[in-house]
Amino acid sequence: MGLFKRNPFGHILFIKLWLIRILGALTHRRYRGFNELQIDGSEIIKTLPDSNVLFISNHQTYFADVVAMFHVFNASLCGREDNIKNIGYLWRPKMNIYYVAAKETMKSGILPRILGYVGAITVERTWRAGGKDVNPNEKKEINPNDTENIKIALEDGWVITFPQGTTKSFKPVRKGTAHIIKQHRPIVVPIVIDGFRRSFDKKGLRLKKKGILQSFTIKEPLEIDYDNDTIEEIVEKVEYAIEQHASFLKVIPVEVLDEQKELDRMRQWQY
Repeated sequence: MGLFKRNPFGHILFIKLWLIRILGALTHRRYRGFNELQIDGSEIIKTLPDSNVLFISNHQTYFADVVAMFHVFNASLCGREDNIKNIGYLWRPKMNIYYVAAKETMKSGILPRILGYVGAITVERTWRAGGKDVNPNEKKEINPNDTENIKIALEDGWVITFPQGTTKSFKPVRKGTAHIIKQHRPIVVPIVIDGFRRSFDKKGLRLKKKGILQSFTIKEPLEIDYDNDTIEEIVEKVEYAIEQHASFLKVIPVEVLDEQKELDRMRQWQY
């Protein structure tokens, strides 16, 4: 690797490499030590091509979810089977992993900006601003640069996205994700996570509680007919794949739903 070699977004790879190593070492015990990460399906990661892969996942914190994915992906590529033992996998990490994040979130402090250098593709949320939902009649137009950057990232490597665009459970999947899938035809790999909301604060930077079992399930790539599936059909497939379709509400224990409602009420009171 050349000392000043850059990725398509202008980030110096040598700096990015050391940020991944340092941040990975600092966060490892959050998933294997203070809390445990139960991984299932990591064998799928090694079968994927080097580029044009889109990971879709439900979302529970701003950053802890993404950091866990960097750990799991790199551990899997180094031969770890459903575990992140021995952080030696951080020495030569996959450098072309990107994640979609809200622009306002990534500008909210020094640490988010550093995390952004690791691989954030920042987008302007048209439906939300200043932590509040925007009136549907006042939504901003989609910035064409945002979709172009996602295209560039897919051509270069792997992209992680959270298609609901929020950390709240069972919110609708945004149609923008379906448009990206239909237009760029990536391999779409669903991930379902749990336990992160109980382990971390909303931003995923502060450890809130120890001894929590966090689950991380990687599923087989979605079967999508890029030519004939409609946007609505793709949205529904994504909702089922990340277990955020309304039908899942019928099988979730009442105490889990009550916990989520209480967290939402606390957040509304706080903000």
